[in-house]
Amino acid sequence: MTRTTAAYAHRAAEYVDALGSVSAMHHADRHLIETWGTAASGRLIDAGCGPGHWTQHLAERGAEIRGIDLVPEFIDHARAAHPATRFDVESIEAIDEPDAAIGGILAWFSTIHHQPSDIEVPLAEFARVLRPGGSLLLGYFDADATEAFDHAVTRGYRWRASDLQRVLDAAGFEVIEIHRRVERGKRPVGAMLCELTSPAVVLK
Repeated sequence: MTRTTAAYAHRAAEYVDALGSVSAMHHADRHLIETWGTAASGRLIDAGCGPGHWTQHLAERGAEIRGIDLVPEFIDHARAAHPATRFDVESIEAIDEPDAAIGGILAWFSTIHHQPSDIEVPLAEFARVLRPGGSLLLGYFDADATEAFDHAVTRGYRWRASDLQRVLDAAGFEVIEIHRRVERGKRPVGAMLCELTSPAVVLK
């Protein structure tokens, strides 16, 4: 397991208690994810699903979706809490799907621990498994500069929107919408809705 996986495994129970339900999420996030899930077609993947709450929520709304995460404790919880939905211990950098097999990917804050020099790896994998025209909804921490910060679990990275958009463009995605939210006392967050327009290009 990577250090990030180990850090989340150590605090999995605490994470589930605090953030393991849709009711604990911001209403704007719920609306955005529901809208994305309704519009997306074909099989979907919740990449870095954590406790599985978004996976289950979209499944209950009719999506054909499975959740993947490298933290076994999260997957054990998700399977126990949502036995009718599929969850797999799997890396977002090596998704067990054929090329162009998936209609949409939800990557809700699941790339926040990737360094800027490494984030192209999961993005290229998303582009590989998505079919042309497939959609990606990516949540991230927003900032005026792309930089590391002290996340509650382990070091994370916040992104200037233009920097993240450039990396997504290089991976073959067209950014369709950018959502940003700033609230007093909370870290600014953002989300990008993207469409796959060309195969992934691995950055050197």
